[in-house]
Amino acid sequence: QVQVVESGGGLVQAGGSLRLSCTASGFIFEDYNMGWFRQAPGKEREGFSCISNHAKRTYYANSVKGRFTISRDNAKKVLYLQMNSLKPEDTATYYCAAKVSLGYDYCSAASVNYWGQGTQVTVSS
Repeated sequence: QVQVVESGGGLVQAGGSLRLSCTASGFIFEDYNMGWFRQAPGKEREGFSCISNHAKRTYYANSVKGRFTISRDNAKKVLYLQMNSLKPEDTATYYCAAKVSLGYDYCSAASVNYWGQGTQVTVSS
């Protein structure tokens, strides 16, 4: 049974930090590029950070570059997202995705086959 479960969301003040985790099971984690997506109310889902299967390539949207760090532990089958210097505009539901399409300057959900249920991140001003 495939499971993709996010954790670590919550309420934080602007300028604060959070670390999200995504624990995977039921598929060969190290075979898949992984990514973090987010969706705020009334906005489209954004693929803002992705990582290749062996962590040799990463992608960050301009909106998070320099503040967020994506990483993974293939032995533990966990994807991480360290979020620093959080801003109110980072408020959204954050989703972990497996089998993202990762290019030099993009991260797409076109080929995603597994999604997590989402974790809420709220940044107060």
